[in-house]
Amino acid sequence: MLDAIHRYFHAAADVVGLDSRLREIILAPRRVVKVDLVTESDDGQLMHHQGFRVQHNDSRGPFKGGLRYHPTVDEDHAAALANLMTWKTAVVDVPFGGAKGGINCDPQQLSRTELDAMTRAFVQQIHEVIGPNLDIPAPDVNTNSDVMAWIMDEYSKYYGFSPGVVTGKPVHLFGSVGRDEATGRGVMICLREQLMSLGRSLEGVTVALQGFGNVGSHAARLIAEHGGRIVAVADHLGAVSKEDGLDVPALCEWAATHRTVKGFPDGDSFNGAEVIVWPADVLIPAALEGAITVDNASDVRAQIVVEAANAPTTPDADAILNEKGITVIPDILANAGGVTVSYFEWAQNIQQYRWEIDRVVEELEKVMVRACASVREVAKSRGVDLRTASFVLALQRVGRAALSRRTVREPISLE
Repeated sequence: MLDAIHRYFHAAADVVGLDSRLREIILAPRRVVKVDLVTESDDGQLMHHQGFRVQHNDSRGPFKGGLRYHPTVDEDHAAALANLMTWKTAVVDVPFGGAKGGINCDPQQLSRTELDAMTRAFVQQIHEVIGPNLDIPAPDVNTNSDVMAWIMDEYSKYYGFSPGVVTGKPVHLFGSVGRDEATGRGVMICLREQLMSLGRSLEGVTVALQGFGNVGSHAARLIAEHGGRIVAVADHLGAVSKEDGLDVPALCEWAATHRTVKGFPDGDSFNGAEVIVWPADVLIPAALEGAITVDNASDVRAQIVVEAANAPTTPDADAILNEKGITVIPDILANAGGVTVSYFEWAQNIQQYRWEIDRVVEELEKVMVRACASVREVAKSRGVDLRTASFVLALQRVGRAALSRRTVREPISLE
């Protein structure tokens, strides 16, 4: 995964003619933290897990990025996602750098009290390298507002009242309204803006969606509210389709109760792997990385792919999609709504002043629309695809910030 992200970076670096030595410097993480976590299970047995936090770049502000609890979490995985966060925060121009991390565990096998103890043990190990002005974690795969509340509480035992140490907290515990739906709303805005640039709207657009967790479900709901038709949805347990459009509110209610879309009565079941090649105008991969590969990219029938997940398309598959004339709205733009509203939450914590939902939605709209326009402008002026344009824009912003913070003997061009 890290190699894939580096390939995208180098493609953008080639466009601006960046020196190979500077590429190595920019790509190297500032800090890598790996800790052992020993806690006690509910039945008194010792449990051992490993935690990771990779802090990639802070030229534009404090490190920022999620924490995921998943068996695949390791140093390379965290490094790849931290790298992505650096470019994501830069694309939408919020004043953060990039970080990522988590714990190598299967949270489905842990009770709530075991998760709490493991989370607090993690904070005890990393509290010196996180903080409101240093590194601000957020929810990611298998973590949520409860986990963020535990982190805030444990961190505050060391440094006093510190709501700004994490974002994605419960609204009643210094979180922000609109945060839960933020990533999905950003996906909807990016799709809407791309369609508008083609003289189209969301009305009547058909959408196939892989993944129906927080991001996928909110994206589906918002797209449907604007007239789009969600014709196929797949998750890790099942899939359901309906040619004239699924009843998204009913599907959301079903998934909330059953923890899957499988068995939804108002639709037809199908093999979930087929969602990637479903006959729809738009494909939204909103699950884990590596969903679109060389094995299925040639069969993708959507005209637009919106990457709601992180790194859902491999570089070789991305090349196939480009050759087919399929527009890909890359992850570092498409799913940046979450980190944008995380920025709003952090700002509210620093100000100790709460925003109303209308302001959150309005400000997110401004940021995402501006970012979409900036990426399209770079793509047009450079003659590149949207992914390369996003990386070019991000690289220029990170590079300029880094150069402005120090004196260099020879001028370095980022144009």
